[in-house]
Amino acid sequence: MRWMALVLVCLFAVGCGFSDEEMQVKLDRIDELEGLLATSREESEQRQARIQALEAQNQELAERLRALGQEVEGLESERGDLQSSLAETQRALDELRARERQQAARLQVFRNMLERFASMIAAGRLRVRIVRNRMVIELSTDILFASGRADLQPEGEQALTEIVGVLNEIQNRQFQVAGHTDNVPMRSSRFANNWDLSTTRATNVVTFMIEQGLAEDRISAAGYADTQPVAPNDTSEGRAQNRRIEIVLVPNLDELPDLSSLMEDSPS
Repeated sequence: MRWMALVLVCLFAVGCGFSDEEMQVKLDRIDELEGLLATSREESEQRQARIQALEAQNQELAERLRALGQEVEGLESERGDLQSSLAETQRALDELRARERQQAARLQVFRNMLERFASMIAAGRLRVRIVRNRMVIELSTDILFASGRADLQPEGEQALTEIVGVLNEIQNRQFQVAGHTDNVPMRSSRFANNWDLSTTRATNVVTFMIEQGLAEDRISAAGYADTQPVAPNDTSEGRAQNRRIEIVLVPNLDELPDLSSLMEDSPS
């Protein structure tokens, strides 16, 4: 570049009659301009590099802002999910505590009954069992009735009177009297079969307990014949165990699972 400027200066000097000193001044000026031009180019390149760096930085910041916005949205969503989960956990915990309180109260009722029945249990007049998570007071029909009959014997009436005294102390409870027989077929003009015998015995027990002061709306009767044995019927001992009257504590409604959701999901 400089040699072209030098040629032009020489031609211009010859045509214009410049002296050597003037020629040198022109050459120095050319050098100065070329230096300024080079500096300007260098500065321009630096500015361009800086612009590119800033553009890249801006792009990175924009991407980070978008990512941050997405993270914020995600955090807000997670926060909502967490709050919902915490609320659900609290509800489950409250329900669990309520069930624990119910269970503790229920166990206390059972303990109190066992204590009241302790003397009768020790004398072999009754036994208390837990069947399908329900408390069952079991009396042998040999104490309550003569063989093949449904009329209460004096010993049976005495036992039932004591039982009514205990049951009356238990508030807000329903009871069911269940009659059971062994598998020996009933042959009697009075009873058609074991179903008839077990049901009649249960009904007579209920009638007597009501007469002794148990509220009639708290008790019911059912007969099961020989369908629910507690021992094999192939021995006399086993058959004796199967001939029994059970007084079952019926669970309260608040002790049963809530099935209302099934009605909501069922087709109309």
